[in-house]
Amino acid sequence: MNEHQSTLVLGLEKNNKKSKKSGLKWLVFIVILLVAIFWFYKYQTRLAELADDKKFDPNARPTSVSVSVAKAEQHDMKVFQDALGTVTSRNSVIVKSRIDGQLVNLYFREGQMIKTGELIAQIDPRSYQVQLAQANAQLNKDKALLENAQIDSERYKTLINQDSISKQQVDTQASLVHQYRAALAVDQAQVDTAKLNLSYARITAPISGRVGLRQVDAGNMIHSADVNGIVTITQLQPISVLFNIPEDNLPAVNQRIKAGEVLPVEAFDRGQKIKLASGNLLTADNQIDATTGTIKLRAEFKNQDGALFPNQFVNVKMLVNVQKSAVVIPVAGLQRGKNGDYVYLLHGKNTVSLRPVKSGQTDAEFVVIVSGLNVGDEVVVDGADKLSDGAKVKLAMRESSSFNNADNVKFDVTKHAENIGLKPDLHGTHLGAAGISRTLDLSRLSADSDSKAIDNIKEKAHHKVSVKSKPAVE
Repeated sequence: MNEHQSTLVLGLEKNNKKSKKSGLKWLVFIVILLVAIFWFYKYQTRLAELADDKKFDPNARPTSVSVSVAKAEQHDMKVFQDALGTVTSRNSVIVKSRIDGQLVNLYFREGQMIKTGELIAQIDPRSYQVQLAQANAQLNKDKALLENAQIDSERYKTLINQDSISKQQVDTQASLVHQYRAALAVDQAQVDTAKLNLSYARITAPISGRVGLRQVDAGNMIHSADVNGIVTITQLQPISVLFNIPEDNLPAVNQRIKAGEVLPVEAFDRGQKIKLASGNLLTADNQIDATTGTIKLRAEFKNQDGALFPNQFVNVKMLVNVQKSAVVIPVAGLQRGKNGDYVYLLHGKNTVSLRPVKSGQTDAEFVVIVSGLNVGDEVVVDGADKLSDGAKVKLAMRESSSFNNADNVKFDVTKHAENIGLKPDLHGTHLGAAGISRTLDLSRLSADSDSKAIDNIKEKAHHKVSVKSKPAVE
């Protein structure tokens, strides 16, 4: 190999080495770039997940929480005792036959309301009529024997005065008269028994009430020993409800009973939405159930409309007391924590503070605040789960906490309506200007959508005003 060839070989080897180093550098660069792209993708994905979970938003600014508030008001708070009750009839009778015989006819309809003394069924009376005739015949026979014995006794008394017969004969005849008198009494009892059995052939209602389903059909033989009887009559008017209350609540009830006061009791359906009947507390049991620590009470209802039915399950509300001039708020405004009860109190228009309170009696809608609030204080009733002490809020709704109309909720849209030149009508919540009329369905607008609803009203109202104000084009 000459010098020129060796130089060429060395140059080729150097070029190969450089190309290998350059390729390796590009490979490392591509790997690093891919790794960087991968970590950037993971970072953006994590940011999106955090943003969706509302745990982190790099562009978020501190915003106000939309809440609804209600004022603390002063009212007389009715204290009710809630209980589970069972409707029970005051009287229930299984009508049975007192004699044996064939059932001739039934004089009632199933489910019919009947009164005491009305005819229910008729048993074939002919056999008992025969028995009565036999008893009367025996009675007449013994009457004749008695009359004959009495006549003979008078004769013997005359003869004994004439010393014609012995005294033994007179005494025997007097005894015979007594025997016939006793037999006559027995005969009279048999006649009365036969009459009584004959009267039992007519089966009448022992009480007033509702007739159930018949247990036997006409034509069958029935007996006094039958267990099911003919039919069951249940008294429905008045009717009672049995319910239990804790023994700790008994003193308050007894105090009012001893004072001669009437405790109103209301019966509601299973869902506690429909009031079935109103009545009064009748009495309490004479002992407490040691196994449950409760005592049984009985309330009476007139039940004129038949809303209560025996063995029906009802929810009972008994008015135990009335707390005068109590400070009350809606139940939704009371928050409970590990340190006790508290509320979020509105300060000014956009700030709330956490206020510890002491709660008292409560019902389905309102709760008594014993201490911690004054009449007129505004508390948060919706959106409290997003708040903390000192949080900024945006007032979306003011709810009326009136006892007389607790469901009446009105949006404060007056200010917004005046700003766009509309005249608000708060009675129907109509907004009108230049022939414009719009009605808000307040029951479907939530606190969070109030601002959007008002903006929509303003936008549509301005649009209609602008359309009506354009001159007509001829």
